Amino acid sequence: MLFTHHSSLLTPGPTPVPLSIQSAMNLPMVGHRSKDFETIAKKAFSSLKPVFGTDNDVLILSSSGTSALEASLLNIVNKDDHIVIIVSGAFGQRYQQIAETYFSNVHIYNVEWGSALHVKDIIDFIKGLEVSITAVFTQYCETSTAVLHPVSSLGQALHEFDPSIYFVVDGVSCIGAVDVNMKQDHIDVLVSGSQKALMLPPGIAFVAYSNRALKRFKDVDTARFYLDLDKHYQSLEKSSTPFTPNITAFRGVIEYCRLVEDEGFKQVVERHYKIRDAIRKALKALDLDLLVDDANASPTVTAFIPNDKEEVNEIKSRLKNDFNITIAGGQGKLKGEILRVGHMGFISPFELLPFVVSLEIILTNYRKKSYIGAATKVYSEVLMHEL
Repeated sequence: MLFTHHSSLLTPGPTPVPLSIQSAMNLPMVGHRSKDFETIAKKAFSSLKPVFGTDNDVLILSSSGTSALEASLLNIVNKDDHIVIIVSGAFGQRYQQIAETYFSNVHIYNVEWGSALHVKDIIDFIKGLEVSITAVFTQYCETSTAVLHPVSSLGQALHEFDPSIYFVVDGVSCIGAVDVNMKQDHIDVLVSGSQKALMLPPGIAFVAYSNRALKRFKDVDTARFYLDLDKHYQSLEKSSTPFTPNITAFRGVIEYCRLVEDEGFKQVVERHYKIRDAIRKALKALDLDLLVDDANASPTVTAFIPNDKEEVNEIKSRLKNDFNITIAGGQGKLKGEILRVGHMGFISPFELLPFVVSLEIILTNYRKKSYIGAATKVYSEVLMHEL
């Protein structure tokens, strides 16, 4: 190994957890049915509002992000409803799998992996179904491909086409790094997980909701118990939870929100986009193709395409074994075809420099062509122009 002492976690989740969040989560335990926890819960529910672009307190589930996906279906869809699931990657497929576990009238709109959805095509698809659609479900950022979908444009188009349609968005891998406005974007349910841009450990999930979605939670008759969002909301109003909460994670949420407030959420979003732009230029300088075009590139994860499967394995293994840097491979049909580097949460542009330098060395040795300095130069130039 060249370097063994300092590890670097650059996966698209989990992401590094700041020491101040770890410290907050290590405070002495309190009872989950105590005034102490009520104070913690109230602060956690309310502090997340700017990050989710909502005026309502945000529900916190003590379960993984997938639980929020499932909850978003069970609390919006009745047995005989027709719904549309947009599938553009592995996590869109997960939404599809959950939906088809419970419901029969599930209409799938497939988007080419690595491409962003086209709003007009989706509206035309819905028109062509010739049935009344209750809800449309999509990813905001499809983690497996690193594409960022135009959810704002889709939300507005759906509202213009049929304002009764519920618009449900999986924001697991980008909330905390994008400027979202649920009211403006006509989003009824927006869910996320803890271990991505929100830079918390895995294990809690979040559900933000519109006022009409809140009413829907109460009216839907689909069977659910732990994931009954009306139960969670009734407890939220009492600064509590219906079931045993992850108390330490609630404290982490409060510290995360304090960090965001200190930096300024606008600056947090801008930082993510600066890193995205710099890393994309650096990868291009290494003759590495990018899966997603510039216009639809996620600010939280970037997917790049080595020359072949052997080069995929060489880059991933050398990064880990020689430089102690962990990135992610492809998922589903992209497994063995791409690599993904995460750049979200508690990260500065300079923490990606070791990754860029390591790639220069690995590719210089593997391709027998010098890349030394090529990527670091353009990476630094992007950052310089952003200052």
